[in-house]
Order: sequence, then structure tokens, then C-alpha cells
Amino acid sequence: MAAGKEIRGKIKSVENTKKITKAMEMVAASKMRKAQDRMRAARPYSDKIRTIAANLGKANPEYVHPFMRANDARSVGIIVVTTDKGLCGGMNTNVLRIVTGRLRDLQAAGMATQAVAIGNKGLGFLSRIGAKIVSHVTQLGDKPHLDKLIGPVKILLDAYARGEVNAVYLSYTRFINTMKQEPVLELLLPLSAEKMQAESKASGGHAGWDYIYEPDAQTVIDEMLLRYVETLVYQAVAENMASEQSARMVAMKSATDNAGSVIAELKLVYNKTRQAAITKELSEIVAGAAAV
Repeated sequence: MAAGKEIRGKIKSVENTKKITKAMEMVAASKMRKAQDRMRAARPYSDKIRTIAANLGKANPEYVHPFMRANDARSVGIIVVTTDKGLCGGMNTNVLRIVTGRLRDLQAAGMATQAVAIGNKGLGFLSRIGAKIVSHVTQLGDKPHLDKLIGPVKILLDAYARGEVNAVYLSYTRFINTMKQEPVLELLLPLSAEKMQAESKASGGHAGWDYIYEPDAQTVIDEMLLRYVETLVYQAVAENMASEQSARMVAMKSATDNAGSVIAELKLVYNKTRQAAITKELSEIVAGAAAV
């Protein structure tokens, strides 16, 4: 029964794997609920700051913030948001495929690129393809912290304000629902007052407000637009974390179901092998008795 013993060993191995994937599925489900609550809690702040930033963008025509001016530089910045860990299906692959396509288009147009990697998977991918990484942040944990994100992202923001970068793109995975996550590559800078007002109206905001600035309009607009861009990055990371846990839960559930199917097939093969061995032994006993 050497073959039967080998099959029993495979069954035991797959059962142990099934226990691990089931445990990871339960952990991901628990973290997913917390990540979704955190993501939804950040949305009202994002909507409100978008409304105020949209109104400020047109409220003072005498001053135009550097984030709202177009640059003529031959360089483009990309912020790539991925996960630190794997086992979350094709989530990272999908967003990195979009980034690769945009990098290829920019290279064909003769544009240089600079990248900021948020997440270990994106950092490893950008390093392998030889992209210019100006900063990165990894090991964010299960909860994003704005103080960890500001430093790396601010390098690209300052470069745009100095006119060294033509545009800044933000790539992440947007959370739709538990079963669906959408890879996104959107323009972060330059900001457009028309676009911000359209997004503000879509989210229920109001336009045409008048403000009293203290201490002055330039200081308020500078701080507000910087906070607005930082909020967009934070919301993208929160959406990406919620998508990560959802994708991991679905992937681990699929792995658990597949392990169950493999175990059933191996048990069927084991039973057939065992039955064949028993039949062979019975045939040998009957043949021996007949010979006597």
C-alpha cells in the first residue's frame, strides 16, 4: 500500500493547507469590515474639503496656486498605491498593468517619469522595471496614517510647485463592493477648479460661497489646497486597504473551496486504490485455495 500511504500524505497536506486558508479568510473578513468603516468615515471629510477647495479655487482670481497652474516640464510623476502583502488575487497585478501602460506611453512621448511607491509590492515592481523612485513608504499596517504618507508624497508635490514636473498621477484600487474592486489611474495635479466644482456638485456640495480670509487669501488657499491633495492620497490609500482585505477574503475563500475539491478527488483515488488492493489479495487467496 505504498501508493495508498502516499495519497494519505497528500490528503493530510491539503487538509492542513485548507485550515490555513480558512483562517486567513476569517481574518481578512474581520479586517475588511474595519477597513470599510474607516474608508467610509473618511469620505465626508473628503467631500467637504473638495467643496471648499473648489470654491476657493475661483473665489480669488488675483491669486493662482501653483497646483492649479500647468507646467511645461518634460517629466511626469506617478504615485503608485499597492499592498505590502500578497495573497489578494489579481488586485496588485491589475493596477500595476495600468501603471505599466501609462509609463510606456510617456516613454514613447519622450517624457521622463518619477515614481512614489506606497506599498511593498509596488516598490518591488518599480525597482524591477528600472523606474526612477524618488521616495517610498511601506509597512503601513492595517490603518493608514497621514503623517507617514505626507513626507514621501510631498517630494512630488514640491517638485510640481517648482515647475519640475508636468503632471502628477495617482494610481490605486478603488473599492466598489466586496466582490468588485476597480484599478484607477487619475490625474492628481494640476488641479482644475471646474473639475473640483463638478465633483463637489456630484457629492451634494454647493457652489458660489463667499469667504472672509484670515490672515489673508493666499495663506488660506495654500494651506487648503495642500490639505486637499493630501486628503485625496489618504482616501486612495484607505480605498486600497479596503479593496485589499476584500480581495484577500475572496481569494482565500476560493482557495479553501478548491482545497475541499482536491481532498474529495484524492479520497476517491485513495478508495479506488484501496479497493483494488483488497480485490487483488482476495483473488490471490481464492487462486491459492483452488490450487490446493
